[in-house]
Amino acid sequence: MKNKLKRELKTPSAVLMGLGSIIGTGIFVSIAIATQIAGNGIIIAVVIAAILATLNGLSSAQLAAAHPVSGGTYEYGNRFLNSYFGFAAGWMFLIAKSASAATAVLGCVGYLFYAFGVNSGKYDIVGVGFIILLLMTFLVSRGIKRSNQANTLIVTVTLLGLGALIIASLFVKGLPVEPILDSLKDTSTSSILYGSALMFVAYTGYGRIATLGEEVSEPRTTIPKAIISTMIIIVILYLIVSLIAIQVMGAEAFGQTVNREAAPLMMVAQALSTPFIGTIVTFAAITAMLGVLLNLLLGLSRVILSMARRQDLPAKLAKVNQRTKSPANAVWVTGGIICILMLSGDVVTTWSFSAFTVLIYYAVTNLSALLMPLEMRLYPRFIPALGLFGCLFLAFWIEPSFWIVGLVTLGIGIIWHSVALKLKSKNVK
Repeated sequence: MKNKLKRELKTPSAVLMGLGSIIGTGIFVSIAIATQIAGNGIIIAVVIAAILATLNGLSSAQLAAAHPVSGGTYEYGNRFLNSYFGFAAGWMFLIAKSASAATAVLGCVGYLFYAFGVNSGKYDIVGVGFIILLLMTFLVSRGIKRSNQANTLIVTVTLLGLGALIIASLFVKGLPVEPILDSLKDTSTSSILYGSALMFVAYTGYGRIATLGEEVSEPRTTIPKAIISTMIIIVILYLIVSLIAIQVMGAEAFGQTVNREAAPLMMVAQALSTPFIGTIVTFAAITAMLGVLLNLLLGLSRVILSMARRQDLPAKLAKVNQRTKSPANAVWVTGGIICILMLSGDVVTTWSFSAFTVLIYYAVTNLSALLMPLEMRLYPRFIPALGLFGCLFLAFWIEPSFWIVGLVTLGIGIIWHSVALKLKSKNVK
């Protein structure tokens, strides 16, 4: 098939792609955003989000193993439900992950400016963000092999930086016992659930493994192993980083860091007053968010490719460059969408909007897994059932302004899809 992608990713590479998608904005920015809402209850919020993300990860794994093509839940919804559910998932994914990518760019610029002591305004942040986005879009347009090599380097640097921060914190402050005890008192249920919804987005990079299903070798075994391995690593890492951040700064002070330079872990590092740790964390943060951006460009462009193949988007976006084996047109359109959302210049706005839309996306994922044929299942039906309930439940604990806009956007997409179906039926006649 002329426009088919090449299967190049094995289990280690797929795990690194998952880690590259998660260890970035989630750990370097969104933990502070969620802490601003949940306070000391952030530890409970991290655990709740992890449980829901694990359920969704298992649903994604069995769907991707049964139907290993590019497009993720857009394809699963079309196959196991109907075109409206499939389109809704694809539409929500494009919006949610474009907003997450915009957050990654803005967060990266925040760490850069904070590291070099640059006093910046909104236009400065957006301008530098545009340059970073342009360079990363060009890299991803060159194909999965180069993207995989860059991702491996990025994840390695990031993990080394986080490891240094954790060791420094344990040496200076000791074991973070107090934050665990504080998380069980003086916390609001509604705040914890809102914080859980925000943290859920920070886990969902494992879905990149599923959306790259057409480029994974031996998908039925590789995809489940890669998703489960990624989730185990990331849950442990999020809990440790959340605990040390609150141990060092306190929940209130740590939550307020996103109101200033959008460089929360940089401020944690500075509070430790340990030589060189601030510089190490800065480099780790910058590489981490570049990794998230790279992986989101990959995942989003593959969903656009899949939607174009089904004529929900212009057919030109389904073209695959025969030399690089990259859907270059889809990659550049993805970069343009991210650029538009980046214009807000505010990480809290982009991340909160992403939270609602990604929860709707994974609701469709779980519904698809719930209704898939018995012979294709890898796990019991109660797993997607609990995942579906959890996604819909948490979605409406987010501030109403975000989910109202999200529902309106979903409605616009459904109208678009209805018109597209009518046009396709006329062309067939």
